[in-house]
Amino acid sequence: MGAEPVRAMVLWCPDWPIQSVVHAGQVRGGDAIVVVQKGEVFACSAAARREGVRRGLRVREAQARCASLIVLPYSPDLDARAFDPVLTGIEQSIPGVQPIRPGLCTIAARGPSRYYGGERAAAAALAAVAAEYGISDARVGIADGPFAAEQAARRARGGTQIVPVGGSAAFLESLPVEALGDATFATLLKRLGLTTLGAFAELDASAVLDRFGPQGARAHALASGHDVSAVVPRAPQQALERSVAFEPGLDRVDQVTFGFRSTADDFVEAMTRAKLACTAITVTVESESGAASERTWLHPRWFTAFDVIDRVRWQLQGADAIERGLDSPVVRVTVSPQSVDAIGNHEDGLWGGGPDERIHHALSRVQSMLGHDAVMTGAIGGGRLLAERQVLVPWGDPIPGGRSEPWPGSLPSPLPATVFDPPRPAQVITAAGGAVDVDARGALTGEPGSFSVQGVGAPSTMRTITAWAGPWPVDERWWDATQVRSVQRCHVVDEDGMAWLLMLEQRRWWAEARYD
Repeated sequence: MGAEPVRAMVLWCPDWPIQSVVHAGQVRGGDAIVVVQKGEVFACSAAARREGVRRGLRVREAQARCASLIVLPYSPDLDARAFDPVLTGIEQSIPGVQPIRPGLCTIAARGPSRYYGGERAAAAALAAVAAEYGISDARVGIADGPFAAEQAARRARGGTQIVPVGGSAAFLESLPVEALGDATFATLLKRLGLTTLGAFAELDASAVLDRFGPQGARAHALASGHDVSAVVPRAPQQALERSVAFEPGLDRVDQVTFGFRSTADDFVEAMTRAKLACTAITVTVESESGAASERTWLHPRWFTAFDVIDRVRWQLQGADAIERGLDSPVVRVTVSPQSVDAIGNHEDGLWGGGPDERIHHALSRVQSMLGHDAVMTGAIGGGRLLAERQVLVPWGDPIPGGRSEPWPGSLPSPLPATVFDPPRPAQVITAAGGAVDVDARGALTGEPGSFSVQGVGAPSTMRTITAWAGPWPVDERWWDATQVRSVQRCHVVDEDGMAWLLMLEQRRWWAEARYD
């Protein structure tokens, strides 16, 4: 509260997604090019715009407007990789760069303007750095706050536009509400008759907060020229990877590990200086024959230099290299951090971490001798049916990412303790002895009265149902007639208070799990 906007300088590279594919050598700069995402034009070149192509068009409509259009998929990774050298070059001349997104970055203007002798000179120096990397049409905007500076850069004529101190509100008042960058919110404002940022800024701030909440209050502050966002420079990336080359190549495991010892010490010391603890490393071994072996190793706590050397030795020995030796001399060994954490989060416990570390050491050693899949551990993966969620993962490998994906129809927590794999045949009947099924509307044809599960107790033992809920449908691959699956799930509670998960598939009942 009460903070004043900082003077910000923004560099904007028009059509950066197009420039990134041009710099990558995929197309020529003067062609009509579009990059598409989810079937729509994400960005287009100047030649494509002259033919009537605009962002947001469907691909077929854009091709109809320009027959010679070159269509490429949008790659965020390529965008970021192409812009990273530009950021590095700017940091060498003007420190304190904050990347906003590929093709757009901001810098606090006070330091550069004092160093170069004024804001216009600082803007010229920034544009000159961009030109060194082939960005001849880069634009620079300077204003109070990053938002106003970005809008100034997008509307800069002659490459640079400087908004006077205290003039951001007057500069922004004529801009359309779409400049806020939120299409949904802009549509709402236009329905209310507010088409410009100035009209929106005239509203009372407290009324905007009451009507639109924190999001609307933030947009109102931007439209009013009171953007108090701080410019946070990116932290320089530290080179934590370590590598050692052998000339000539070494053909014995003990020679390689001995030669790698000092590199392992340097790797761990670099992690410690960065106040990081490495919990996973990737070891790459290159041989004289050109073959490369790469594997990721995990650790229950963090890697020490001895742990790194052990992993290199185990990877070199492999499944049978202990007896046969190395097939080809090793010429390079590289270790890089795969997963790091703040070192303060890995302090020793009251009783240390010895048992967990010894277990991990032993299992990893067995795995290195017998093969990667020789030691497996259970994990919960993605899926709708409980048996599908039980997966075996090689020791040391991360849990599959399917667990975090949305699975409509999956069972919520708490999950049953006992899962029958495969499901056991069951029978569900009404109190009068009639069969229970599911009709076309997805409702049970009768109220469940009792049930039995094959393999649990005597086959003829019927358990009385005291409570039940359901059914809940689970429909999978309904678009594929050969793999379609439709299941109806129900929860039931027997007379002993035990809860069961039953499912009906193809008019047959099955016991999927039990809540012990």
